[in-house]
Amino acid sequence: MNIILHPTYFPSISHFVAMAQADTITFETEDNFQKQTNRNRMYIYSPNGIQLLNIPVKHSEQPHQKFKDVRIENAFDWQKNHFKSLEAAYRTSPFFEYFEDDIRPIFEKKHDFMMDLNFQTMEIVTDCLGMKFEYAKTIEYFHEITDMTDFRRLANGKKDNAQFEPYTQVFEEKHSFLNNLSILDLLFNEGRYAMDYLKNQSL
Repeated sequence: MNIILHPTYFPSISHFVAMAQADTITFETEDNFQKQTNRNRMYIYSPNGIQLLNIPVKHSEQPHQKFKDVRIENAFDWQKNHFKSLEAAYRTSPFFEYFEDDIRPIFEKKHDFMMDLNFQTMEIVTDCLGMKFEYAKTIEYFHEITDMTDFRRLANGKKDNAQFEPYTQVFEEKHSFLNNLSILDLLFNEGRYAMDYLKNQSL
């Protein structure tokens, strides 16, 4: 299977299911930025249930800005807030401490461009999973894709209706199983077993 996806921030499990089962991966890098998508947000399982972690971006004066040109607004201390939220959510999970030092650099280094940050999050997670991460990037935008399976819709959580098999989550006794969160939820709860899980799910 040859697939095309958007690079998103610590992508959803559905993103990684597609990637784990793909023969080739291409990332869309020529599209316009769309607000309220997973390009600059992820969902985690907090003590209070589902929690949105959003990265602030600098607003452009142009009505249509390419996503690769979108800059992060670093005036807000989003990195500190996101890492604190991850600690509150996953400190007691089986594998948080095991992978903590791998993901920490994301929350310590200042990044200029949102897309660059997204690629770095995917590189870190694929390394943690032991997943080979080779990909191509688009060089122009096509609305219709004919030679690849188009998973670009997965960047928009409202269009992503994938349902996956439950796995053990930290707060499931309080809020039951929460489906298709950020890949970090699966990684911190399942560790390297996450790779087998991803290969066995269907989209």
